[in-house]
Amino acid sequence: MSGSEANQALPLDEAPVDDLDRKLLGAFSGRVVRKDLVKRLKVGYNIPVYVLEYLLGKFCSTTNRDEVEAGLQQVKETITERIVRADQGELIKARLQKQGSMKIIDLCTVTFDEKDQGGKYWARLATSGLDFVHVEPDLVHRHERLFTGGIWANIELSYDETIVHRGATRPFVLQRLAPIQIASARYEEFVEGRRRFTRDEWTDVLLRTMGYEPTQADFTPRRKWLYLLRLLPLVERNFNLVELGPRGTGKSYVFRELSPYAILLSGGQVTIPKLFASNAPPYGPGLVTRWDVVAFDEVAGSHFKRPEDKQLYKDYMELGSFSRGSAKGTVQGEAGFVFNGNLDGEVETIARTSHLFLPFPDTIRNDMAFHDRWHAYLPGWELPKMQPGYFTAHLGFIADYIAEVFHNELRPRSYADVFERHFRLGSHVEERDRKAIAKTTSGMLKLLHPDGECTKAEVEECLCFAMELRRRVKEQLRRMGGVEYARVNLSYIDRETRQETFVTCKELGATQLIPSDPLPPGDVFTVGHDPAEGRYSLFRIQCTVAPGGGRFSVLGVASKGLRESARMAYDYLRASSRKVGLDRDFSGYDVNLQVMSLTSGRDALDLGMAFYVALLSATLGRSLGAQLVVLGQMSLHGVLTRVEGLGDKLRVAMDAGARCVLIPTENSRDFAQLPPEVLDRLRIEFYSEPSQGAFKALAE
Repeated sequence: MSGSEANQALPLDEAPVDDLDRKLLGAFSGRVVRKDLVKRLKVGYNIPVYVLEYLLGKFCSTTNRDEVEAGLQQVKETITERIVRADQGELIKARLQKQGSMKIIDLCTVTFDEKDQGGKYWARLATSGLDFVHVEPDLVHRHERLFTGGIWANIELSYDETIVHRGATRPFVLQRLAPIQIASARYEEFVEGRRRFTRDEWTDVLLRTMGYEPTQADFTPRRKWLYLLRLLPLVERNFNLVELGPRGTGKSYVFRELSPYAILLSGGQVTIPKLFASNAPPYGPGLVTRWDVVAFDEVAGSHFKRPEDKQLYKDYMELGSFSRGSAKGTVQGEAGFVFNGNLDGEVETIARTSHLFLPFPDTIRNDMAFHDRWHAYLPGWELPKMQPGYFTAHLGFIADYIAEVFHNELRPRSYADVFERHFRLGSHVEERDRKAIAKTTSGMLKLLHPDGECTKAEVEECLCFAMELRRRVKEQLRRMGGVEYARVNLSYIDRETRQETFVTCKELGATQLIPSDPLPPGDVFTVGHDPAEGRYSLFRIQCTVAPGGGRFSVLGVASKGLRESARMAYDYLRASSRKVGLDRDFSGYDVNLQVMSLTSGRDALDLGMAFYVALLSATLGRSLGAQLVVLGQMSLHGVLTRVEGLGDKLRVAMDAGARCVLIPTENSRDFAQLPPEVLDRLRIEFYSEPSQGAFKALAE
């Protein structure tokens, strides 16, 4: 059975009409469509939603069942007559040869053959499978997106068997091309219609436009805003968004189906010439100048094989422009980048042990400068996997209509300074943070308040949301870069009341690894530097001392550096046991040290004092103070060395939940370089010799 026959076999259900439907139809008659009709018609046709909704909007923009039924019949006839299935390519050729001309709806792309004398443009129709279709240069240059991804369009073809090109018969000619688009969308009309709705109602209208049913219990107010965030790159120029989360949450739907101004690159791979500009004929800019959004699906497959390629991405994400080879001068682009990817595993575990950019390929996973360009990080793990009940049967805007509003009316405007009427940003907000926060706030205001008229409380909600999305980026940078990215406590200050509000991220609560209660004797937390990984890691040492045959063992993470530090601390304790009041002979005891890496560290050469404190605590049977971290390295003779990377180690300790840190007195001169918030939140205790440090660590 063909796609159209299958559709005709489906009965038209009576869709419930609610107050929001009636209100929407009254404010935007002819601009809305029942969203469940798209699902019915999409069976059997591999075409974007906005193409189907273009047709549905012409014939089915009503809630009257009979009118919808009649309109559906017209849409089906149009689909049958105009839209070609992938298996009908040869049939199209035969009909063209017989009839001489025909009209179809298809995705048209154009290539330029510079080797042909004088250059030659060829059109290709994706679904029909027609190649080497003659097309006039004037038509091509009126629609330059034909070069960069193509255009769905009403197309008129003709057949002329007398046309021979370079010895080959090329009979197909593209006579006319009209891109699929609805009648012009006027800003004044859109704004006037919006004013009939409350903000909550308008939020639901946008959700239904995306195809979702916002009255579902799972669609909380926060989740609704996260779904809307996917629309933001369509209304805000040069907006860079990253979304990582589970599979099946609809990450790529908006960029594949909802707008003809967005392009989705599956697999995340695209050549630099195609994306930015070609250094070979035909010279010219690429996707970032032709589209509003360039979305990369499955970012784990992305490759940045050359450093200069990665740098080009970073420059464009920062400046919205690029300069490349023979492309003349600096080229401006307005396309934002969206990177979608799958985040496997529990986010709480990842947040504790690593950072939330793990799905990226090796070449950029730990590139802090690259990730610092993200304006917002959408926490995809907060969105549920799509269920049948999540899809709406109510009215929403015709996709192509709302896409035109976004592209022509909202995108050129900016509300980036609206929040400054009421608020100023806190001391931790750096220039890139300010830019990201302003762009996200502007985009949310465009979506929810397209006329820019909103209350102080509504502006504050958008500002707070924007700051959270940027802080999520900053928190991952801090985990990778330590003190360099220490300023993460983003805040805003009310200009009237002077009250400062700090914004946090929900998943940050998962990072506290050090319990607030005292630990058993021999249980110690410390931070060490992993030289192979080049990072600072949190370690937990658990020690037991029991009567036995004098065996000494290190279990768990037992790299060479760790074993040497542990052995040195053990030998020093044996040699100086009387100095600390121990009268036992360790040859009659078995000592076991269990080392656990809580943040993926594999080795450390600087945990000597932590091992010493654990050994003494276990031997005496005395617990340490709660939320304590011990730092420092010692020699076989108990000589202390200065802690390197103190600021980074204190930051790791603080993030893990420490409240007190023991460090050698030698590090007191480093305090001037430490971030104030670290000193505010941590109590620092100094020690000048190992025994003094150990007894300071023991609980009173």
